[in-house]
Amino acid sequence: MFEAIPSDFLVPFDGSFRVAAAPTGPPEGVRGKKALKSELKDHIKRVHTMQDVLYAADRKSVLLVFQAMDAAGKDGTIRAVMTGINPAGCQVVSFKQPSKEELDHDFLWRTTRKLPERGRIGIFNRSYYEEVLVVKVHPGILEHQRLPWRTDAPDVWEHRLASIRDFEEHLARNGTVVLKFFLNVSRGEQKRRFLDRIDERSKNWKFSAGDVRERQHWDDYMVAYQDALRATSRPWAPWYAIPADNKSFMRATVADIVASTLESLGLRYPELDETERSRLDEMRALLMAESD
Repeated sequence: MFEAIPSDFLVPFDGSFRVAAAPTGPPEGVRGKKALKSELKDHIKRVHTMQDVLYAADRKSVLLVFQAMDAAGKDGTIRAVMTGINPAGCQVVSFKQPSKEELDHDFLWRTTRKLPERGRIGIFNRSYYEEVLVVKVHPGILEHQRLPWRTDAPDVWEHRLASIRDFEEHLARNGTVVLKFFLNVSRGEQKRRFLDRIDERSKNWKFSAGDVRERQHWDDYMVAYQDALRATSRPWAPWYAIPADNKSFMRATVADIVASTLESLGLRYPELDETERSRLDEMRALLMAESD
């Protein structure tokens, strides 16, 4: 199975991750915005090259999961990193409030239906992790999920996290490379971005009063994220806690991890056997014999 690319931001697999110790800003001495944008372009070219091989080989798929607090930059990062990718080999799915049909199934059903096919990159903008993040912070949501057991069961979160671990290991065994990114924005930077959305007319459409209300649960969310990342970061389905206060650094870092992961898979373009190559020679001869 695939194993995680080393990184300063790789969430350890031993359950020792602490949100409070995870940086929200880039390391000292990081390159400037212009240099980071140039670096991002280089990484995007690498992703583009390897995505073409992934698509042609048609043996593995890649699932990128993005989770973050509001205004951390998920949409912008997805857009930046996937620039230039062949649309035929990529799909982005955003998950909102579950529908009635989705609530009539287990919590992994709606995301399972959207998994990428072999040869494709799938991107989840939010995911099944919402069920151990938002729902954990607001456990009253469980009352509307028509679950077969008591919603106040003390082990509900451990069971859901175990289901996620099993699900991701199943995906890995069957050729899906799972990369998960927690875009770690600070509370102060989130406040600044919310104020920008209020003060700048061109950004008013991004603002939601609900986002500010959710901000009041910041500490509860940090506990939920810490528990989820500790329980589910594994070599075959790693979490990366990416500092998100500097968008240029965040995007370049994510793109580098995606590119490095694709390059580590040992993918190659399909090779034809002798019979198939002979057939190509025949077709070439026929084409060359045509009169233009």
